Amino acid sequence: MVEAELPEQGVVFWPVGTGDSTTIVLGDGLVMQIDLRDMKAADEDDAVVAAVIDRLAETLPKQPAGEAPYLALFALTHADKDHCCGFGDLLDSPIHIGEIWATPRLWRERDEDTPMCEDAQLFHDEVERRVKATIEAVKAGKEPDSGDKVRIIGYDDDRDQHSYAALPDAYFTTPGNPISTIDGNDVSGRFEAFVHAPFRGDCAGERNDTSLALQVKLTSEDGTEGRILLLGDLAYPTIKKILDYSESHDRTERVEWDILLSPHHCSKKVMYAPGEDGAEELKQDILDQLKAHARPDARVIASSLPFRPSDKSGDNPPHLLARAAYETISELPVLCTGEHPSEDDPRPAVFVLEPGLGLDLVATGELEEKSVALAGRSGTLLTALGLTHSVPLEAAPDVPQQRGIEAGREAVRQARGDEAVPATSVGFGDV
Repeated sequence: MVEAELPEQGVVFWPVGTGDSTTIVLGDGLVMQIDLRDMKAADEDDAVVAAVIDRLAETLPKQPAGEAPYLALFALTHADKDHCCGFGDLLDSPIHIGEIWATPRLWRERDEDTPMCEDAQLFHDEVERRVKATIEAVKAGKEPDSGDKVRIIGYDDDRDQHSYAALPDAYFTTPGNPISTIDGNDVSGRFEAFVHAPFRGDCAGERNDTSLALQVKLTSEDGTEGRILLLGDLAYPTIKKILDYSESHDRTERVEWDILLSPHHCSKKVMYAPGEDGAEELKQDILDQLKAHARPDARVIASSLPFRPSDKSGDNPPHLLARAAYETISELPVLCTGEHPSEDDPRPAVFVLEPGLGLDLVATGELEEKSVALAGRSGTLLTALGLTHSVPLEAAPDVPQQRGIEAGREAVRQARGDEAVPATSVGFGDV
């Protein structure tokens, strides 16, 4: 076999119904999980949603100082059930979580008796435990241990009323600042998370409006970058504020994107909002801005159930109106996790950072073939994460395989030649 392994950096979008579960692989044994939706339905024989925790437990690298599967960081955008479902099971699993990122909204909700699901309450309890452990470690003149680390992202006017206020400034990050340290590891050469929100002025707003919003930048050894916008469940007003602020402060690179995880599971509230007369209208300005900051071959992801044939007033996302709008700002079709590669058998959408090329969607079949071929050798974490169904782990014959982007290009060449404008996306696993 010609060894042509998948790069060690990339991102996985799991099929979890209408909810979010995003895994980012930084390399060198560091993995980041943003949000979680792991449902009991994942254990059924005919499941069309992923058992995310099981897959992580099976495939994560081992803890540096032990044998536990090691998740360097877990970040929660906000405390809705479709973003934290299964967090209690994650705590009960053998997975070691080095660091947690949380927003101040958790404490406000607890004080105001805002209804929270059980997993959100367990998340808050774990964050509180880490806050206390960090304060104790600092008083003792040392850094908190991996497993106790916490970072509070955002600001709230009632900060002084809560335990996290006693944390040193090093454990806070406010919008407009980057983060390049994960669980005590300096990853500035290959990873950076730039914080866009929650804004201070939104601290008392609705839960969705206080979502953690990040631009994640991955950088390969040769300097190739991949940029991912993760905006939680934000809607038009806050996303417009993020874009306007970045443009007016000459930092448009902070809103550039190769992948946009469509906010609120492809909700039309991103680009439809009340006009001057109070009626809902399309806001072309935000689409123009998103398009202006899209990098070549940019793609939008809808982490959701399959789209309905048509939408009715009052339907929850995903919305066909939003899908149609997004497809005006990118040459590639929206990738729906519930439809990739098919509705009957969805698999994780795996993007790898290809040196010299950027973030590339790997065909599902290639992941399966590579998993078999590399069994017992040196298969990568991204390959393993890309499989939700069992693949025989016997050694396979030495058969050379094209890499994802080359396989895609060959399919394009065969279908239309190199110069023709594509009518549909070919070779990237879309239906």
